[in-house]
Amino acid sequence: MKNLDYGIIGNCRTAALISKEGSLDWLCLPDFDSPSVFTKLLDEENGGCFAFGVSEAYTITQTYLGNTNILTTRFEAPEGAFTVFDYMPRYRTNEEKHYMPPEIHRYIRVTRGAPKVRILYDPKINYAREAVKHDVFETYIKTYSVEDSEDKIYMYTSVDFNRVLSGEEFTLTDHQFFVLSYNQKLVTIDNNRVLLDYERTKVYWLNWINRSREYTQYSEMIKRSLLILKLMSYQNSGAMLAAVTTSLPESIGETRNWDYRFCWLRDASMSIDTLLFMKHKNTAARFIGFVKRILKSRDDVFQIMYGIRGERELTEEVLPHLAGYENSRPVRIGNAAYHQVQNDSLGYLLDVIYKYYLYFPGTLDEVEEIWEIVKNMVRMVLRVWQKADQGIWEFRTRELNFVFSKVMSWVAVDRA
Repeated sequence: MKNLDYGIIGNCRTAALISKEGSLDWLCLPDFDSPSVFTKLLDEENGGCFAFGVSEAYTITQTYLGNTNILTTRFEAPEGAFTVFDYMPRYRTNEEKHYMPPEIHRYIRVTRGAPKVRILYDPKINYAREAVKHDVFETYIKTYSVEDSEDKIYMYTSVDFNRVLSGEEFTLTDHQFFVLSYNQKLVTIDNNRVLLDYERTKVYWLNWINRSREYTQYSEMIKRSLLILKLMSYQNSGAMLAAVTTSLPESIGETRNWDYRFCWLRDASMSIDTLLFMKHKNTAARFIGFVKRILKSRDDVFQIMYGIRGERELTEEVLPHLAGYENSRPVRIGNAAYHQVQNDSLGYLLDVIYKYYLYFPGTLDEVEEIWEIVKNMVRMVLRVWQKADQGIWEFRTRELNFVFSKVMSWVAVDRA
């Protein structure tokens, strides 16, 4: 398996990775930290994917739809051409709530001729640990575990169900769609519905990025980075994820493969600092709310990282049945680093809290609430700043007196 370059889509609830060839190789439903449904990223042979099989005559190119988190993959050959638009719905409803269902939409637009394609639909529930079965109903295909797992996946599509499940080659005509959902849909899914969700999602991302600070140099790269940072903000709690994946190795073939689908307060503070500077107050405000909830009591023990809902125990487990990315074992879920001591984290967190209220002064009640948390964090710093820790390098087997941790302890007190 070659070292692939992936595109990412998401809706601030979960995310997916799609290869340059348009193969959906990583998807967790219903949330970022849920078990994966497609796991080819971590096991090419047995992980499962959702791909479009075409002949070698096709050239494939991939890009993002300008200033959005919609990914386009274009397939071209002498016989015909088509484009796949991949996205996860996200937009504001009439009630000013965010619509972000646990589902992925794959909309196909035929642009020329009569392209031939095979659908490779091979979901593997629960990190590919369980055999699955497909039941075909009038309007959808239900995929579920034969071992009675509660997880079920519903496929809604304009393509003949037999072609989806058999993998037989057929000719694409007009426009087609696939909607893969964690929930059974109560509304009719058709081309008009998919196009409406597509347009509303596109408008949402365009409006969001247009609120950013403008730059003349490197503008496109800056905007793309901001869009990806936004994807990694968990809407339901305000937590910022370190990554949407697990077990991608630091070095191919080695063992430093960790699950990063959690909120490290240091890393999250860096991301929020950037979003603050780029004028995205709401994402920063939700993160501040997350901090208030996890550190609401003076007795709360400070951890370097939390689950995306504020969970404190992030038990680490090895999945020996998966081969790993490019055979880089082990594959892990959970992360034992939550036990670690990293005293620099408090400095980063207090720095971003300081900047938030510098840019956006709050009400008296809001300031009093955060001030209690700030005082508690300073008390923590005073207790630990002279002690050894595992530092920003996150050594798992030893603690040392890192100068960096001492400096960031000073930053914490200074910002307070």
